[in-house]
Amino acid sequence: MSRHDISPDRIAETIAWRHHLHAHPELAFEERETSAFIAAKLAEWGVTVKGGYGGTGLVGTLSRGTSPRTIAIRADMDALPIVEASGVAYASKTAGKMHACGHDGHVSMLLAAARQASEMEFDGTVHFLFQPAEEAEGGARAMVADGLFRDFPTDAVYALHNWPALDVGTCVARDDAMMAAFGVFEIRVTGRGAHGAMPHEGADPLVAAAQIVTALQTIASRNVSPLDAAVLSVTQIHGGDAWNVIPQEAIIRGTTRWFAKDVGDILEKRMRTLVEAVAEGLGCSADLDYQRRYPATINDAASAAFARSVAAQDGALVVVDAAPSMAAEDFAFMLEERPGCYIWLGARRDGSNPGLHSPHYDFNDAIIAQGVDLWTRLIASSLGR
Repeated sequence: MSRHDISPDRIAETIAWRHHLHAHPELAFEERETSAFIAAKLAEWGVTVKGGYGGTGLVGTLSRGTSPRTIAIRADMDALPIVEASGVAYASKTAGKMHACGHDGHVSMLLAAARQASEMEFDGTVHFLFQPAEEAEGGARAMVADGLFRDFPTDAVYALHNWPALDVGTCVARDDAMMAAFGVFEIRVTGRGAHGAMPHEGADPLVAAAQIVTALQTIASRNVSPLDAAVLSVTQIHGGDAWNVIPQEAIIRGTTRWFAKDVGDILEKRMRTLVEAVAEGLGCSADLDYQRRYPATINDAASAAFARSVAAQDGALVVVDAAPSMAAEDFAFMLEERPGCYIWLGARRDGSNPGLHSPHYDFNDAIIAQGVDLWTRLIASSLGR
C-alpha cells in the first residue's frame, strides 16, 4: 500500500470523525457512545464486531484467504476529566471532559485503516482492538482478563500514540522499553490534634508529613543505582482547616515510575520502611496504600524492527531514536501477553505546542494520513499473499 492509495476525500471524512469524537468525549469505562459509533462504522464495511471486552471495549475482525497468520492493532478510546480551553470549533460539548491526549485521533485513524483493509487483498486475519480506559484505569488489563487473546489469538499486537515532542513525519519504535511502569500511593498520617498556640500538647501530623516527603526523596537518590531510572513524586498534601488548629490527620499522595522490576520492588519496600519510621519518630502513625498500576511498556525487538521497516517503506516516515518516556501506558498489559510494538508518531505543531493532557491540546490532524498509511502498510506487509 502507498499513502497515495488513501483518497483525500477519505482523509477529510476521517478528520470529520475525529472532530465528532472530540466534541463528545467519554471517560474511562463510560465510552458507550464512542463504542457504538465505532461498531456502526465497522459494520458498514463488513467487519465482524464483538463487544463486551473491558466493558465498553470491542474487537473488529477481518479475515481473507486461508493463512493462519494474525495481527492485532489497538486504539484507545477514553477522554480525560479536564475542562477544555483549546478554543476549537469542535471543542468538547461535555463540561469537564475532553480528549486531551489524542485518543479521538487514534480511534479515527484505526477506523480508516479498517475501512482500507476491507478493500485490500491479503491472506490472514487482522483484529482491530478499540480499548477503553487507558488513562490510569487499566482498560487493556480488563480486556485481557475478559479473554481478549483467548478469543482472538494473534501473532503480534501493535499500537501507536501521537507524540507532540516529535516532528511530523517521524516515528519511534524502540527495541525495548518505551514507557515506564507506574504506581500510585496514599499515605495517611495520624497524630493528635491541638491548638496552634500549644503544639506541645499534640503530635503534629503536618510536621510528620513534611518530614516524610523529604525522606521519600532519598529513595531514588540513595537506594536506587544511578544507572537505573526511578521517579518518586509527591503531588498532593492535604491537612487542616483552620489557621490556629493543628489537625489530627494529613494525607500525602503521589506517583512512582520505574522500568526494572527490582527497582519497583525497592521503591515500595523503602517507602514502607521510611513512612512508618519517620511518623513513629515524631509521635504519629502512618498507613501507606501503595498500588502498582501498570507494568513497563516493553517492545518485542523483532516486532519493533518489523514496525520500523514498514514505517520507512518508500520514505513514508523517518524512523528516529529517542529515550524512553517515564510516562506510562497500559498497552503494556497486551505486550505481556503477546509479542508486539508500541510506536510514537510525530505530531509536533508549528509555533505553540501544547503537550498531552493540556487543556489547550488538540490532536494534530496533519498526521491522520500518516497514521492510516502506517496501519495499512503494516497489514499488507504482515499478511501479504
